[in-house]
Amino acid sequence: MFSYIIRRILLSIPTLLGITLVTFFIINLAPGDPAQFQTQGIMDSEVSIRIYEQLREYYELDQPVHVRYVKWLGRLVTLDFGVSMSTDRRPVFDKIKERLWPTMSLAILSILISLTLSIPIGIYAAARQDRLFDTISSTLLYALYSVPSYVMAVPLILLIGVQWDLLPFQGMTSDNYDELTTAGKLLDLVKHYALITFCFSFGSWAYYSRFVRQNMLEVLRQDYIRTARAKGLTESQVVLKHAFRNSLIPVMTLLGLMLPAIIGGSVILEVMFNWPGLGRLFFESMLARDYPTIMAISFITACLVLLGTLLADLSYALVDPRVSYD
Repeated sequence: MFSYIIRRILLSIPTLLGITLVTFFIINLAPGDPAQFQTQGIMDSEVSIRIYEQLREYYELDQPVHVRYVKWLGRLVTLDFGVSMSTDRRPVFDKIKERLWPTMSLAILSILISLTLSIPIGIYAAARQDRLFDTISSTLLYALYSVPSYVMAVPLILLIGVQWDLLPFQGMTSDNYDELTTAGKLLDLVKHYALITFCFSFGSWAYYSRFVRQNMLEVLRQDYIRTARAKGLTESQVVLKHAFRNSLIPVMTLLGLMLPAIIGGSVILEVMFNWPGLGRLFFESMLARDYPTIMAISFITACLVLLGTLLADLSYALVDPRVSYD
């Protein structure tokens, strides 16, 4: 297995290079640059032009794009993401470090909620195919899956957050968070996480429930399942011990991509809920043409996708002993 992991890591290097190359050149094709955005408020045209040229030289934007990419790649080798081109000019690593936990906590909660709900629902629906529970759950889950998360967020914010004032919908904590007791801080976090976590997780919950159900139905039609029933095993033993375990391989493939998919799709929701995470940072960086920050977040997301795929492949051996990587 160790040699397999090394091969996969080596194969991922040209993939990452290709992703960074395409991303770097695409963001440089967008109109405007950081120097232009930072000088657009200066009324004196001569001063604006002079400062604009100085900023372009400071940010090395006066150099050809391929030269800047090679320099960025050289810094990346030493895990240096560079300095932000926004007005704060902070190290990109520090900005990402501050925003990482809010997004990662949302992703982890969403994955746990999705798995906790989708797997039992999928198994039970498959075992009760075409019965009342299967019909009702299928209808509701298809309806949930058809609604984009940002569309679901709008009525939740308007009704629960604004009109009924039941839950907060802005930020990660309240303004008086530091003054609260330990129990009060925990309750405040739960309230702030509630709406945005639901918006993050309901789509995955609906999709994986249907995915687990479909895979379970395919396995339940196999000959060895009929043999297990003929031996006198209970239905729960047949479904959980034999059918579910053999339906896990395709499920593992999708689970490995859940984390990067949630992080990559967090931009709109984090902006809508004013959440201090990577998605909002990416959006703000796009508006400011902050190339180093955009590249860093894109690189991290690409690494998570490749890591998730590798972990999914390695998990096959845990659910199916016949899989070997030697």
